[in-house]
Amino acid sequence: MEVFGYLVPYGLEWLNLIVRWLHLITGIAWIGASFYFVWLDNTIRPPAPGSELARKGVSGELWAVHGGGFYNPQKYLVAPAELPAELHWFKWEAYSTWLSGFALLSIVYYFNAQAMMVDTAVADLASWQAVGIGLGTLLLGWIVYDLLCRSKLGQHDLAFGVVMFIFLTASAYVLNQYLSGRAAYIHVGAMIGTMMVGNVLMLIIPGQRKLVAAMMAGQKPDPIHGQKAKQRSVHNNYFTLPVLFIMISNHYAMTYRHQHAWAVLATIMAAGVLIRHFFNLRHKGRTEWRYPVAGVALLLGLAIAIAPKAPQRSAGATDPAAQFAQVQAIIAQRCVSCHAEHPTNPGFASAPAGVMLHTPALIGQNAARIYQQAVQLKAMPLANMTNMTEAERAQVGAWFESGAHQE
Repeated sequence: MEVFGYLVPYGLEWLNLIVRWLHLITGIAWIGASFYFVWLDNTIRPPAPGSELARKGVSGELWAVHGGGFYNPQKYLVAPAELPAELHWFKWEAYSTWLSGFALLSIVYYFNAQAMMVDTAVADLASWQAVGIGLGTLLLGWIVYDLLCRSKLGQHDLAFGVVMFIFLTASAYVLNQYLSGRAAYIHVGAMIGTMMVGNVLMLIIPGQRKLVAAMMAGQKPDPIHGQKAKQRSVHNNYFTLPVLFIMISNHYAMTYRHQHAWAVLATIMAAGVLIRHFFNLRHKGRTEWRYPVAGVALLLGLAIAIAPKAPQRSAGATDPAAQFAQVQAIIAQRCVSCHAEHPTNPGFASAPAGVMLHTPALIGQNAARIYQQAVQLKAMPLANMTNMTEAERAQVGAWFESGAHQE
């Protein structure tokens, strides 16, 4: 039984690795296709009036060279006169990304909600309550987004974008009142990802099926289906950079542990949208540097605004050895169950991020990291599962500020 108990977290770690890798692979395939087709739409140029391509109904074409070959993609205004024998559908990339992402969300967060989603300093929730909030966020996000798209607001791109940005910011704010900062961020990302795959599942693919069905029935396809699909594809394009940041945000506690984490996330998302907009315009032949400059300025301003204060080195403890002994005892009680060569916490088969603190030398080596994560950001212990007190955090802080002695 003891061996089985050790193998369970080890097996979960491998499951986490495989599903995360799968999510990354499918995400690259989906985002790559999305970026390519938006680039293609923005880059193709209309054929000469009266040319053979124009008579065929081609609205734009492009010549490109890649991998030692020449390519000539063409886009029809609505559809070609005859349906080709083989037609590739871009859908499984999106579906696989969402399914693997939801599986990863379940493995990392839902199956270990007390550690990963609940922060008692924010809200003392039961696991089922935290998971319920997370799942509800995904459903609510899609419903609100889809209704806004179908409303008159959806006909005005800029106004729609502003309202959606406000909605996402408000969602981040509300989630930060109930979930841990890390879980709040990841659920904003999962909500956006659900909107993106919902667009593919509920609008883009059904619209394309209607175009194909009309052609097979010998009818003229209705261009409205292509127009709606194009609108949702463009939305997905602008959603992409915020989602990519959120996917890696768990590595940066300085963002999700900030007292105004929702505003930090909103700022980073806005920067991502501005930078994406620059590239979309550039592909159309317009280079407007104000957008990336504004995006970079937002990021620099944010970095300055949330920068931690430099530690004030104290005059030093009267007995550094005794001070270090007290800190080592705190770390042994609150941190070493996870951060050791052989963790005793059943949720970990190896030390998170490879950080080990079970010897004096390792504590000294990681002194700055301990200070940042446990004192400044209070991101560790994870969800404060070992109940580190404020007095203990202050004691660790005083030790570091006096010079991080390890005598």
